[in-house]
Amino acid sequence: QVQMVESGGGLVQAGESLRLSCTVSGLTFNLYVMGWFRQAPGKGREEVSCITWRGATTSYSDSVKGRFTISRDNAKNTLYLQMTDLKPEDTAMYYCSARDGSNSCPITSTTGNHWGQGTQVTVSS
Repeated sequence: QVQMVESGGGLVQAGESLRLSCTVSGLTFNLYVMGWFRQAPGKGREEVSCITWRGATTSYSDSVKGRFTISRDNAKNTLYLQMTDLKPEDTAMYYCSARDGSNSCPITSTTGNHWGQGTQVTVSS
């Protein structure tokens, strides 16, 4: 049974930082492309960032490029998202996702992906 547990969300002020973590069990972590997605109230799901099996390739949405950094520790089965210079528009539920198959980013299809339960990030102005 696949389990993906996000943590690290919270309420911060604009300009501050947060580090999200996603701990994964029940799959061969180092053979999965991992991604962070977010969804704000009333909006669609957005892919924030993606990282390939060994971290050789990463991708970011234009809205977070230069502020967020994705990384993974395959020895710990954990995915990270370091978020700096947070803005109110970053407020959303953040989800980690695991995809097997093609070792490439961004994640163009989420069909069959595994998902965590999400962690809330709220940025006040």
